[in-house]
Amino acid sequence: MNDIFLSVVLALIQGLTEFLPVSSSAHLLFPSLLFGANDLGLSFDIATHGGTLLAVLIYFRIELQKMILSINPLNPNKDKESRQLAFYLVVATLPIVLFGLLGSDFITNRNFGVNSIAWANLVFAGILFLAYRYSSQSKTMLQLSILTVFFIGLFQVFALIPGASRSGTAITAALLVGLNLKEASKFAFLLSIPTILGALVFLIIDSIDSFAAINLLSLFIGFSVSAIFAFFTIKFFLAFIDKIGMYPFVIYRLLLGFTLLNIIV
Repeated sequence: MNDIFLSVVLALIQGLTEFLPVSSSAHLLFPSLLFGANDLGLSFDIATHGGTLLAVLIYFRIELQKMILSINPLNPNKDKESRQLAFYLVVATLPIVLFGLLGSDFITNRNFGVNSIAWANLVFAGILFLAYRYSSQSKTMLQLSILTVFFIGLFQVFALIPGASRSGTAITAALLVGLNLKEASKFAFLLSIPTILGALVFLIIDSIDSFAAINLLSLFIGFSVSAIFAFFTIKFFLAFIDKIGMYPFVIYRLLLGFTLLNIIV
């Protein structure tokens, strides 16, 4: 497969799946499984992660501005709700940061194959189903306690397992503690900002010793395509989530998991 075309395909997959509860790592397997496509390297991963980060920053720019102003000690008109939300995001980010620092060997050396990614999809699809089916979905973000917010962050650590889905784990945990689906999704997307930023830091550190030739056109395609598709994925997901619910994503992930298992048989 031509590298430029592959860049478009991988960036499109990253942009579409980063914020949906469907596992981007599982979908990124298909180009290599079906067409024997090459790995475009860490620099391309950095570009696509940067694109998805830009998308979520632009989409939530107003909320982020309010949170920044709310924690500014020189601002006399502090927005208490925005400050509480900013604090909750910090608390929810702590578990994955601590695990990233203490479990860096696990992150670096995780040797997960297609089989384990397939099973991760099946297992976490099942947990998402239970969370959505039996959750009270009666709370808003600001009604959560510090402990429940920390639990969401702790559950998000499972996202380090390829196939678990970062947004999927965060939405699942938010539903488990009673958050309504719209708020659960929004909190998961806001929580992606420090999480993707942390992933970028790890990728940049890993790429320092890499001297592979960099294809600037591939990087530009990866960054721009992933940013555009990620932005519209967030927009349409939040607009229609109350109507479509989680069942389509549960069914899709189950089919995806079984498909991957059949591919490797």
